[in-house]
Amino acid sequence: MSLFFETGRAVALALVLAFVCDLAQADALAGDWRFGTGDGGLVTASLHATSKLITGGGALSYSPVLTIACRTAGEPRWTEWLQLNDAVSASRKITMSVTVDGGNKFDESWSVGSRGRLLMRDGADGIKRLVPASRLSLSWRFGLLSGRGQADFDLAGLEEAVEQIAGNCNTDAP
Repeated sequence: MSLFFETGRAVALALVLAFVCDLAQADALAGDWRFGTGDGGLVTASLHATSKLITGGGALSYSPVLTIACRTAGEPRWTEWLQLNDAVSASRKITMSVTVDGGNKFDESWSVGSRGRLLMRDGADGIKRLVPASRLSLSWRFGLLSGRGQADFDLAGLEEAVEQIAGNCNTDAP
């Protein structure tokens, strides 16, 4: 009788391990991306930066969050944004320096929203250039005298994340 229970326990353990390995494989496909939905049919995938920003006089640090989003209806359909804990002093537009896969740095104009803590860029073109990339570095000025911020991202799983978002938005991936 104890052999029966030991065999049952071994089978149960094997099933649990198989399930956990299956989840780990599915999670590895999407990297560290976190998926969500919002108001008005907004579908998102978010990723924390691998770098930290120092705040509060050096006492605290945090990782900015990059979000790729698609709206199921309306324009612009695709958007990317960077969520910060510290506000930038700009009110409408900010110049973002972008480096993809260690290539040449280029500047883009991003909109400033939500009390200066959200930097946004609309359009599928920005997301399209990131899909084949593995690394992204964003750099910006917090203010005239406040210095620069930089966020680095490991884009593993981005292609799968964009495909998932596009499927949920019933549209083509950029």
